[in-house]
Amino acid sequence: MRTIIILLGNEIRRFLNDKAALSLTFLVPIVLIYIFGHVFGVGRPGGPAPTGIPLAIVSQTDAALSGIITAALQKEKTFKVLTTQKDEAGAERPLTEAKVREMMRTGSLRFALIFPADTESDQIAGLKLKFLNNPRNDIETQTVTGLVQKTIYMSAPQALVASLQKQGAKYIGAENLETFNRSIADNIAASFGGDPQTIYNSIQTGNLNFGAADGAAGGGAGSVFDALIKLESEQVGGGKVKSPMATRSVGGWAVMFLLFSLTSAATSLFDEKKAGLYQRLLSAPVRRTQILWSKYAFGILLGLVQLTTLFIAGRLLFGIDVTSNFGNLLLICLAASTACVAFGMLLAAVAPTSAAASGMGTLLILTMSAIGGAWFPPSFMPEFIQSLSRLSIVYWAIEGFLQVLWADCTTRELLPTLGVLLGIAAVVSTFSVWRFKRGNIFE
Repeated sequence: MRTIIILLGNEIRRFLNDKAALSLTFLVPIVLIYIFGHVFGVGRPGGPAPTGIPLAIVSQTDAALSGIITAALQKEKTFKVLTTQKDEAGAERPLTEAKVREMMRTGSLRFALIFPADTESDQIAGLKLKFLNNPRNDIETQTVTGLVQKTIYMSAPQALVASLQKQGAKYIGAENLETFNRSIADNIAASFGGDPQTIYNSIQTGNLNFGAADGAAGGGAGSVFDALIKLESEQVGGGKVKSPMATRSVGGWAVMFLLFSLTSAATSLFDEKKAGLYQRLLSAPVRRTQILWSKYAFGILLGLVQLTTLFIAGRLLFGIDVTSNFGNLLLICLAASTACVAFGMLLAAVAPTSAAASGMGTLLILTMSAIGGAWFPPSFMPEFIQSLSRLSIVYWAIEGFLQVLWADCTTRELLPTLGVLLGIAAVVSTFSVWRFKRGNIFE
């Protein structure tokens, strides 16, 4: 028994000294539990919901409805409401429908609510609105669409009643309408209690206290609103995509697997050192930098071939259109591969052993995939995590893939995303080379 206890103690000490094993056993699950908890709304009132999604509002009417619904949407944490833009002089100007459509085409905006000039009509009782969407992420689009509809149905009744009052004054005259409203107010007060004058004022202003319960009620309430509120939905962008679901998701999974494979290739430096390969190479007229750049070149070539192969497989399996914009697809695959190689080399540069590099790689790759949009929309996470996601390779690689495959962008429109990925690669590679030159990987 004493021998077993001694051996058990040795196992525990080895485990506690193995940082890779510790991170995989405890740190990785804790990080993923935290992220998934936020995504599925654990501990959040109302359950899972996105936050900080830009929603443009364009008002082409002076109808009261526009201000009422805009104010209600601004109170929703889900939305970051945009009503103006800066012109060339830096002055704030109201957004126009043409500008919003251009922003949605390029991918800088995904949702917009338009109040057209005929939002309210003197001929027809009811309201007319237009909802524009670019459904680059189906889960996010469905959630946002539902929240916009809910907000409209909960805030529109006041404007609807005001519109009906306007129609009534036109057809039966203002005096007859006033008599009718006072009669309604008196009957309500007599039947249910209350001050007739207060009830009359509420009828006149349209403030009938439609609460959340009324808006949430199904059946008759919903059918009444459906008849009075015409919400026209229009998809802007991605309409010609042949396989929307696969086009949305294949890029995220492809870059995640690319990170794993290139990290493994980079950490092979430790195995080659153990085999004495570098001692033999450095005894010949070969410099450390030449070994490093050969590794970089191999990784970039491997990554480019892997991504291209995965997208061609997506074409064969799911019908993804990768040929119509193939040149730009190769550019973004090249930039993503360069950034992923830089990440793998960074791990090899800072980790003391191959096991430590693999452990850190698993933690960082899964975290970047989770917050970068490979698994679910970043908008479902807290805003500070959304900010962190923009520092990840996964986020920008997915952004580039969607620009090419979903928006069919031009090379000029793709340049900012290419610049971010290559900039990440340059910064990370500079630090990695500096570490390699001062480390003991080649000794």
